[in-house]
Amino acid sequence: MRWILLCWLAAVLGDQAPVSTIELKGKTHHVQGIDLDATGLWVTSVDPDAKKGYLHEFALPSGELRRTVEVGAGDRYHPGGMALDGESLWLPVAEYRRESSAIIQRRNGKTLELEMQFEVADHIGCVAAGPDFVVGGNWDSRLFYVWDKKGKLLRKVENPTGNGYQDLKFVNGKLVGGGLLPGKVGAVDWLEWPSFRLEKRVTAGRTDRGVPYTNEGMAVRGDRLFLLPEDGPSRLFEFRVERP
Repeated sequence: MRWILLCWLAAVLGDQAPVSTIELKGKTHHVQGIDLDATGLWVTSVDPDAKKGYLHEFALPSGELRRTVEVGAGDRYHPGGMALDGESLWLPVAEYRRESSAIIQRRNGKTLELEMQFEVADHIGCVAAGPDFVVGGNWDSRLFYVWDKKGKLLRKVENPTGNGYQDLKFVNGKLVGGGLLPGKVGAVDWLEWPSFRLEKRVTAGRTDRGVPYTNEGMAVRGDRLFLLPEDGPSRLFEFRVERP
């Protein structure tokens, strides 16, 4: 019975060819998170040597860079997985170490200007935006945090899946996370909300550069999965997936 359940949960992305591949025409440093709409792609990245974090905006489908702004300050310069929420963007900017601290920022999607932020006493590596809450995963998403949109902590839950999510999204009432399983096996998971129970897992292969597809940025729109795994020159891969 357990074997049947695992087969039902798991699908394989690695056997598919991307529907499309877009090369981003701009410096992306070490890429982190993404989100997108019909005409634009937002990317977070970090330059560890300069100790600076960035939020980039690219045009779709051309891949042309529209603008870049620096995010964070002081020791908090590591942005992570991000989420588009209407006309706003939610992103964490953390210290570059486990069990440290972060700020969760809400920025204007059109101007990229800071709208508000709140502090968290942990490294937060990715966030997802729900209707009236924000979900965050700490380093490798071993813990989930749930806050209201003013920054009040509502819940703190251990990740039951074993997947170290790098990017999270709240999609059609489900929490979707892309990351790496033990052995650096890439996978995208659909989790039931609010229990965080695993409903579906799609395992992923590697790019022709040998990078796991789910190494970093992930976004979902309808039946399309978008992945940005590589540092520059970064490529956005689009796949077709079935929703649970």
